[in-house]
Amino acid sequence: MSPRSTTHRSTTSAGTESVGTESLKRRTLLGLLTAEAAAAAFLLRRRTPSEPAAPTPPPTRTPEPDQSRTVTTADGRTAHLLALGPSTELLDRIAAEVDAAVGAVTAFWGPDWRRDITIITAGTDAEFAVLAGGGPDFAASTTVEHIVFAPGAAAMGPGALRIVLRHELFHYASRLVTAADAPWWLTEGVADYVGRPHTPVPGPQQAGQLAVLPTDADFRVSGPALSLAYDRAWWFTRFVAARFGEPTLRRLYLVGCGTGHPDTDTALTRTLGMDRDTLVVTWRQWLTG
Repeated sequence: MSPRSTTHRSTTSAGTESVGTESLKRRTLLGLLTAEAAAAAFLLRRRTPSEPAAPTPPPTRTPEPDQSRTVTTADGRTAHLLALGPSTELLDRIAAEVDAAVGAVTAFWGPDWRRDITIITAGTDAEFAVLAGGGPDFAASTTVEHIVFAPGAAAMGPGALRIVLRHELFHYASRLVTAADAPWWLTEGVADYVGRPHTPVPGPQQAGQLAVLPTDADFRVSGPALSLAYDRAWWFTRFVAARFGEPTLRRLYLVGCGTGHPDTDTALTRTLGMDRDTLVVTWRQWLTG
């Protein structure tokens, strides 16, 4: 998930082509999304007699033909973009960024990831929750099937949208090799490494606050504490890439987040050759510049 915070070579279709293979695939996908949202909304409405009644989520709308886009990226991937809300402005902004975002993910992760990408812009917070489990503190969320942007993402500036799209696209690319119990500091830190621009190190005044590996519990809060957890995870991945190289950071992700992964201390020692305490000291020194 992403907290609310170059010339692109892309070929964009406005979704007005005649009925054919691509049009049929899109209409089939729209039908599946509508069925998925309806089923999930039903589950959200279920409650035990002792539970208070929850507001019934509004029905998820099926997009009209002009509320979808298809983007073919420079490396031949196909991004299917769907708007569930009445506005397509966010969809158009995402379409303009997809090609560069795919390039950023591939530059770090390598080319071996899915060729078809599905990105949805939700029209309501309920749709965001139904389709991707997203909450009010997040601009976007990713599942195995798709990336979903919250309605509030439309208010993001160009830089923030670029970061969120690349962050979520990395989750999408790595999802199939990421264990369900992978540590959040590593999954979110590497996603931010791919998504965020590499600003200068903060210096000694912030090094002590930032040089702390966050726990999963740190990502279950909200507000400034959640932002700090993301910053700490990001700065650690920045440190690993600078000190050991990007291929080692990618290997750390595969070791620490893959199926049957060891605990964090073992993953760090096995991949980086240092124990956690030594790494934190070295990390803090690096942060001071």
